Amino acid sequence: MDIGAALSKWSPTFFTLLFVLAIYYLVKYVLDKSSKSGVEDRSLLRTILLFCIALIGAIIIILAIPMPESLKGQVTSLIGIVISAVLALSSATFFGNGLAGIMLRSINNFRAGDFIRVNEHFGRVSERGLFHTEIQTENRDLITLPNMMLATNPVRVVRASGTFVEGVCSLGYDVNHNKIKEVLLKAAKNAGLEDPFVRVSELGDFSVVYKVYGLLKDAKTVITAKSRLHSHMLDALHAAGIEIVSPSFMNQRQVGETVFIPKKVREKKEVIDSEKAENLVFDKADEAVSIEKRKDTVAEIEAKIQDLEKELKTADEVAAVEMNTKLEKLKRIRETMKERIDVKIEKMSSDS
Repeated sequence: MDIGAALSKWSPTFFTLLFVLAIYYLVKYVLDKSSKSGVEDRSLLRTILLFCIALIGAIIIILAIPMPESLKGQVTSLIGIVISAVLALSSATFFGNGLAGIMLRSINNFRAGDFIRVNEHFGRVSERGLFHTEIQTENRDLITLPNMMLATNPVRVVRASGTFVEGVCSLGYDVNHNKIKEVLLKAAKNAGLEDPFVRVSELGDFSVVYKVYGLLKDAKTVITAKSRLHSHMLDALHAAGIEIVSPSFMNQRQVGETVFIPKKVREKKEVIDSEKAENLVFDKADEAVSIEKRKDTVAEIEAKIQDLEKELKTADEVAAVEMNTKLEKLKRIRETMKERIDVKIEKMSSDS
């Protein structure tokens, strides 16, 4: 067989190989660029998309190899059997978590930094991946939840615009409920909560369960706000001369007329204030929120750059000089922010 005939025979396979490689690296370049620019985090779909392109490309290249039709049919059947076997033998959980991750990202009902509760797990979202979601608890620990768990169980999300903080206490029937409501409303206001209200939740055999609610605008401090509400409930009830004792204690007490209300002491300055404590507990979640905000800022800068580039095409010479100066400045800011985002992501990965 001469060289010309060989080249003619193998040239379709060669060009098919070049085409597949070009598509693969073009898609890889676009995904890498968009993930770094902060326009949209494509890390969830990057691996799957590149794998699918490589798999389909490999099949196309194999089919483009010059071979008899009978052999090509056998190869095609073998490829189908291999792919079916891989899908059958692979863990259903693996693919289930991947699909659940895509579904959660498409629904987008929570973001990094949001408080969520799934079954008994509660914390702030510190990382969202294709197969898992990571939350940081009030003990600063990190919990990794499979995305299948979030897709198949109710997820309670604390709204970033504000949430109602709840305080619960059970008090005796000997105190008028109107007086208790007044005291609890005062405690909620003193705790810095807005629009407070009280509900009589339950009438027990020995006590009445009251629940006081108040709107907290800064959802980041929900744990500290709940602790602060409980503290003010104690102070307000004791100041009003209302005992807080368990039903069993009330039924079995044999101490005469002793009233169990602690003496008021002068408040001491806390060693660590509530805001600082919240920042220490949820440090990784705060970093994740910071990264998301920086990415949003980069996206806004990208939009401004695109608008300026469009205006530059129709601008006169004087305006063009000023626009070019502004463009260069915006591009420098964009690159600086990209570098800082990459540094923060690397630091979070190394600290985990």
